[in-house]
Amino acid sequence: MIPTEPTWKSYIVETTQPIFTPKQCQLVIDKGMSLKKEEAKVGIGRPEGGLDTKKRITTISWIPFKDMPEMYRDIEKTMLQANNNHFGFDGMRLTEIAQFTHYLTGGFYDWHMDNDVLGKNQPPVRKISMTLLLSDPATFEGGELEFMHKGKTAKLKQGQAIFFASWLQHRVKPVTKGERKSLVMWFGGPSFK
Repeated sequence: MIPTEPTWKSYIVETTQPIFTPKQCQLVIDKGMSLKKEEAKVGIGRPEGGLDTKKRITTISWIPFKDMPEMYRDIEKTMLQANNNHFGFDGMRLTEIAQFTHYLTGGFYDWHMDNDVLGKNQPPVRKISMTLLLSDPATFEGGELEFMHKGKTAKLKQGQAIFFASWLQHRVKPVTKGERKSLVMWFGGPSFK
């Protein structure tokens, strides 16, 4: 069961400042671009899953833990602070490798959520998702990260991250000019009670 939202709790939290410098963002971009790219799929593990260009157009690559341990350490530390201050979920930890996403002009990802509501691939349960903008926002147009929850649209700076409850519906609107590069990660813990 997905918990209801107490009035003191926020399920969408942006870092107040970028957690990566432009130089650190470029290191992640370089790593992501150097790895094997694949066309992003949707609904993995579900009968309707697979490549669906009406739902998602972007390429992705996966950054192994051993390739960028400092990046993983810094992001997990920030996630734990966000969890302690805002989410309050039990037993949170880094559970999956990072996804480097590369949206070219026309690329998008329609409404979706990041956790498996059927619970087939759990535990650990995905509870917190993160998007960190690697690109300078002046280098692309469109590509806004938007949430159905309270109609929020994230206006991230380069290197800034947003953490959100993995069951929230969200999308990346079509990129209309340039290229949008981001880092996506998920954090999990024991089943909700």
